[in-house]
Amino acid sequence: MSRVGKKPVPVPSGVTATVTGQTVKMKGSKGELEFVVPPQVTVELKDGAVSVQPKDQSKQARSLWGTSRAQVANLVEGVSKGFEKKLEITGVGYRAAMAGKALKLSLGYSHDIEYEIPAGITIVTPKPTEITISGINRQQVGQVAAEIRDYRGPEPYKGKGVKYAGEFIFRKEGKKK
Repeated sequence: MSRVGKKPVPVPSGVTATVTGQTVKMKGSKGELEFVVPPQVTVELKDGAVSVQPKDQSKQARSLWGTSRAQVANLVEGVSKGFEKKLEITGVGYRAAMAGKALKLSLGYSHDIEYEIPAGITIVTPKPTEITISGINRQQVGQVAAEIRDYRGPEPYKGKGVKYAGEFIFRKEGKKK
């Protein structure tokens, strides 16, 4: 039994929720999002909360039960508060800056990297070594952060590269003479 799935998702004031068949739509101050629930799960709106139930007790339906409930909860949080990821850049000469609608990254390569920002995502560089990614879609914010981090992930010897804020990099000892 899913412990996450049992709990209904409360819809706060300022957010309107509509459930049409397998589609859940949320509209709030930040924007509008929708999610199509898998066919193994039923979803309904009652008493100001969205509840998710499996259609049967198959392993597939029970697996998608908690996942679907979490997706609906992310819609509510996204349209009301939004999501944010912070990246930190470590290394001599490594920096980031906004160049129009693109993010310009200098990460030690022979050329600068121009990252085109997708629609619905806002990127801010408060310092040259910090990147803040925000948006209403949790999956999209995480994907953009992962793509930027992949250009130069943190290495274990000096810790240089792009890492998530608060991420612990397991450091290795270098060669001994």
